[in-house]
Amino acid sequence: MQKLELTWISKGREPAVEPRILLHDASRDYGDPDAANMLIHGDNLLALKALEQEFAGRVKCVYIDPPYNTGAAFELYNDNLEHSTWLSLMVPRLQILRNLLSENGSIWISIDDDEGHYLKVLCDEILGRDNFVATVIWEKKYTIANDAKWFSDNHDFILVYAKNKQLWRPNLLPRTDEMNAAYKNPDNHPKGVWKATPLHAKSGSDKAEPLSYTFRNGVTWTPPAGTYPRFSADRLAEMDANDEIWFGKDGTAVPSRKTFLCDLRKNGIPSRTVWRFEDVGHNHEAREEIKAFNPQQIFPTPKPERLLQRILTLGSNGGDLVLDSFLGSGTTAAVAHKMGRRYIGIELGDHCYTHCLPRLKAVVDGEQGGISKSQNWQGGGFKFYELAPTLIVKDENGFEIISSQYDPTMLAAAVAKLCGYRFAPREGNPYIHGVNNVAGFIFVTTQYITAPLLGEIAKHFSDTQSLVICASAFQIGIKNNFPNIKLRKIPQSVLSKCEYGADNYNLNVVELPDFEETEEDFENAE
Repeated sequence: MQKLELTWISKGREPAVEPRILLHDASRDYGDPDAANMLIHGDNLLALKALEQEFAGRVKCVYIDPPYNTGAAFELYNDNLEHSTWLSLMVPRLQILRNLLSENGSIWISIDDDEGHYLKVLCDEILGRDNFVATVIWEKKYTIANDAKWFSDNHDFILVYAKNKQLWRPNLLPRTDEMNAAYKNPDNHPKGVWKATPLHAKSGSDKAEPLSYTFRNGVTWTPPAGTYPRFSADRLAEMDANDEIWFGKDGTAVPSRKTFLCDLRKNGIPSRTVWRFEDVGHNHEAREEIKAFNPQQIFPTPKPERLLQRILTLGSNGGDLVLDSFLGSGTTAAVAHKMGRRYIGIELGDHCYTHCLPRLKAVVDGEQGGISKSQNWQGGGFKFYELAPTLIVKDENGFEIISSQYDPTMLAAAVAKLCGYRFAPREGNPYIHGVNNVAGFIFVTTQYITAPLLGEIAKHFSDTQSLVICASAFQIGIKNNFPNIKLRKIPQSVLSKCEYGADNYNLNVVELPDFEETEEDFENAE
């Protein structure tokens, strides 16, 4: 069968994003200095690329709330993109998020009708149609818009995909007091409260032999016409022997099973696909939560903490790594912190400083808004990061050179990452800046590499170890002095690795990318 794909102008022309390094800004860290939680300020595509090498396959749960492309203009988000541009900008983000997910991880994406169905097809292509789990309906408003031209828009979608649906299973939700209230114990059974449930089911095998079972008290039971037995004769006998069959107060009712609450509490309940505002919050509740730490500048489209609590309950466990690359007002990070998850939050705008930073500080300090009272978290902390500037710039003559903003340590980390090495300097060996396996290393320097210096470097590596040296210049004729050492010039060795100089791939644009349209583009356009 031919694979169906969504097509649009500029599809397939996604940029080769520069995998920049992250600069730790310790002045904005807060709380426990050993905390691994990360708040990153910067373009989310660049930040995702910066994380990809180190965190690939390590994120258990991703939640994103991208601009909905509704045509509405907000103070903090220009949610008004041309349709093809919106799709093109989502593609590389989804591709990296897929790479970051663990094999038993999941991604949850908030969206509405404007792009929701296109996004579903796009996610089928990138994340795999076989990995689609469900579309959740979130009731975001509790009032009716009486001025609506067509319908009162009261819900959003949440698309749920697994990295590998065969491996991933959502957690169960805890039972509520309202659910438990239906369980009684009129016969003082030693297992505790129970509820009568049918012995028959609406579906079953037509090939199975009809079941007729006689209990110890002489009552004979058969499934009602058109239904099927839920239990085998052996299982019915076991329940009968354990006094787990109910015949009513006077013993004349249709037999039913005693379903004990103590058995159900171990497992919880599966989530429905319709989430009512009574259970997970609504827009107004979310705005009130924001007012608690920034009453002067209310974020326009926050999500309530109870909504994220539901998602993280289903998609993660304590200690798991959670990521939100459209952090907005910081809800995902705040909820993850309170629920004992590790988290990475990425936000480009100034509201990283005006909303996310103060909100997370308040969480560390023990604020009691949102889901705080239902969680037993204590303290914690987070570290703050900025994206490094682009590595390659042009000088006054138009030649590509290393940016002067890079000191030797930054340069070593950046070049190591660009070449596929994990930045990992080693004590005792000043010529190791990164490693890609147990015997593959990289050394980055602005020194002029001479034959004597190369000989000195070689003494620190065995013949079974390989080394790549990236330097600005080398003495002529030393390239093949050592078979296990390769020499590479910078910046030439990294110029073709990616696109340099782009500081903003954000979704707040209104123009299509500049390129010359071809006949094929028009034929493939929607």
